[in-house]
Amino acid sequence: MDLIQYILLGIFVVATTVGYMLINNVPSRLHTPLMSGMNALSGVTILGAILATATALAGDKPVTGYIFGSLAIILAMINVAGGFSVTNRMLKMFERKKEEDE
Repeated sequence: MDLIQYILLGIFVVATTVGYMLINNVPSRLHTPLMSGMNALSGVTILGAILATATALAGDKPVTGYIFGSLAIILAMINVAGGFSVTNRMLKMFERKKEEDE
């Protein structure tokens, strides 16, 4: 493995560990507001997946990099779209119901 692959693997392991520790220590009543605040930051995951895919495609196994990179981009997009969908549903719960004038 090249140095860049070790660096990417190290970043993945550190990000996974820190993410797990952060989410695990958040009280359950704060999960929904935390999720709605993190939706915009989840776009960074997409950028990271695109960068990792481009780096892997330049390596010695471009097909493997393309497959895993495409999978990472798809899963990151599902995460972002799902997060915004849940946040939208949550915000609709707090809207006042419109009264009909009759």
